Amino acid sequence: MMAVEKKPESGTTGQPGRGRDAAIEEMLRVDHAGEYGAVRIYEGQLAVFRNLPGKHDTAASLARMAKDEEVHLARFNEIVNERRVRPTALNPVWHVAGFALGAATALMGEKAAHACTEAVESVIDEHYAAQVKKLDRMGETELRDTIEQFRLEEVQHRDEAVEKGAKEAPAYPLLSGAIKAACRLAIKLSEKA
Repeated sequence: MMAVEKKPESGTTGQPGRGRDAAIEEMLRVDHAGEYGAVRIYEGQLAVFRNLPGKHDTAASLARMAKDEEVHLARFNEIVNERRVRPTALNPVWHVAGFALGAATALMGEKAAHACTEAVESVIDEHYAAQVKKLDRMGETELRDTIEQFRLEEVQHRDEAVEKGAKEAPAYPLLSGAIKAACRLAIKLSEKA
């Protein structure tokens, strides 16, 4: 007798015990949390740079990037409501942690603030790119296109931060590595919590 390979049921990701809807809910939960955290990081940075003499250009650049993040967050607010996805219970943590990270890196100087942007956006680029591939396989075209558009905007932020000296920040490898590790941990925590 020949064994028959069991195919995943319709609506699943092919991973045992993990349905398609659950996978999309996790994506949306973490993306919503990430955009919320990004808005708070920029708010923290702007709280510092708006009050420092001679930092008008830096504040204007950060404010422009913050506006993009606010648009992303607004769209994810709509999507989580449309799809009835519970936001992460960790939003109060990201509220404080995002602002603190933004303010702390801004207090370290412009290049450290840019290093923060570069580190965060590098992780988000990887994260969104992986989601785009998964959503392609799932046939979730509209959500895939939204995330790809946001990914490209995040890459622009990252590239601008590099142009403005992110990699020249004091202790750049340490600072960038710590921020990237924190972002990856936040992603993992926000998926489930």
